[in-house]
Amino acid sequence: MSTLATLSAGDETYVLRRATDADVARIVELLAADQLGATRESAAELQPYRQAFAAIDADPAQLLVVATTSGGEIVATMQLTFIPGLARRGALRAQIEAVRVHEQHRSHGLGREMCEWAIAEARRRGCALVQLTSDKQRSDAHRFYQRLGFAASHEGFKLHL
Repeated sequence: MSTLATLSAGDETYVLRRATDADVARIVELLAADQLGATRESAAELQPYRQAFAAIDADPAQLLVVATTSGGEIVATMQLTFIPGLARRGALRAQIEAVRVHEQHRSHGLGREMCEWAIAEARRRGCALVQLTSDKQRSDAHRFYQRLGFAASHEGFKLHL
C-alpha cells in the first residue's frame, strides 16, 4: 500500500493511501456513522460495496482513499472522481464525494488536511475546478467547505432511480 500523503492534524499524524478491498467494511462503517448514512448504508451485506469498489479501483478516473492512524486504524475516507468535459473550454474537473471522518478524529483538522490534499491533487492532475455536493441537512459540513474556499454557487438536483 503506497502512501499518497502524510497528514498532520492536532497531535496525530495520519497516512493517506489508496483504499484496498480489505478496507471496504471499514469504509462502509464510516459512511453509515451519521444520521443520513445510517438510513442508507449497511455493513450487513458487503457484496454490493465490494462490486462497487472493484469498479472504482479499476477506473483510473477514480481515487478512493483512506486516512489511517499511526497504528493503522482507518479513521477517514473520501472519493475523488476526475471528470473530463467540453464545458469551460474542455476543462477537467475533480468531484469530491463521501468525505467521512470518524467522530473521535473530527475537529482536529484531519478533514481540512484531506480536502486540501484533494485540491492539490486536482491541481496536479490539471483540473480547472473542484466541485462537491453536500446534503442540505449538513449545515456543519457547509460551513466547513466554505472555510476551505468553496462557494455555494449552484443548486443541485438528484433523481433517485
